[in-house]
Amino acid sequence: MLFENQTFETILGRMLNRVPNDIDKREGSIIYDALAPAAIELAQVYMELNTILRLTFSKTSSGEYLDRIATNFGVYRKKATSAVRKGIFTDLNGVPFDVPIGSRFRLNDNDMVYVAIEKIREGQYRMQAETAGSLGNQGFGKLLPIEPIEELGTAVLSDILIPGEDEEDDDALRQRYFERISMPSSSGNDADYIRWAKEVPGIGYVRVFRRWNGPGTVRIVVITDKKKSPSPQTITKVKENIESKRPLLADVTVDGAKEISIDIDVKVTLNGQSDVETALQQIKNSINDYLLNVAFFEQTIRYAKIGEAILNAGYVLDYENLRINGGTGNIQINGDEIAVLGRVTLL
Repeated sequence: MLFENQTFETILGRMLNRVPNDIDKREGSIIYDALAPAAIELAQVYMELNTILRLTFSKTSSGEYLDRIATNFGVYRKKATSAVRKGIFTDLNGVPFDVPIGSRFRLNDNDMVYVAIEKIREGQYRMQAETAGSLGNQGFGKLLPIEPIEELGTAVLSDILIPGEDEEDDDALRQRYFERISMPSSSGNDADYIRWAKEVPGIGYVRVFRRWNGPGTVRIVVITDKKKSPSPQTITKVKENIESKRPLLADVTVDGAKEISIDIDVKVTLNGQSDVETALQQIKNSINDYLLNVAFFEQTIRYAKIGEAILNAGYVLDYENLRINGGTGNIQINGDEIAVLGRVTLL
């Protein structure tokens, strides 16, 4: 910090040095007691100046101050969005049952409330979480109506139709801000398409393919900030946002990246400090970390890196007979694909 040395003791010492030496400057003296409160206040000011400097620059700013910096370049923090789930309802006889639009239900008698917003088919509804954020993605099971509904037998919360997203954190907003100033906008250039796609909550990475289907065509391939292929509803939102901003003559297609399953067969030697199931989970986590790190950045899933990930997993001493998708070589994927961990079998 720029002013970290401006402590109470340092400031008071400088002030006392300006007082003639024939005056008593010891602690408890009149001049000491007169200067000490001012030194305390000045030390506090210097501390606040350090905070102001930290919040002034985008690299170290945070919260609403980072918002203010980013908005100068048209970059706005993504707000939290509500999860949309599938609700399944039956009457007292087990027959599909229709509930009124706007009906509110509590999940498993906890604080998460879902509202019926749209009928999908008889007995099935889109249920939107009243609380925005990823919390709405969690939990499955019995729904309890907040207000009684006659003839209702069962109510169950099932599939995630549109994942809820948390408010964008500082690091993600800062990254989009840096992208904005380092990749200037220019009438529908790649930077524009990347920025427009990332404006949609949940989208973290984007690839742009020009002339993919002839002159004037642009293909946008996206994945989530968790490096998964987005839901169809999220892809639709990306398409709608780009359509509202793209150049007039551009023909734009938006797709989610195709997920390529990576299946692993391997014989491992464990260190004896864990059971097989725990070690297997550690191996899965380690391989998955590698796949996440290279997703959308590399098009080769390297055999040696998978082996390294296995060795780096907890409780593993050695491995042999490693096969990836049935082979012993690197796996090549296309630019519009991402590798995701499939099956892991310990031989």
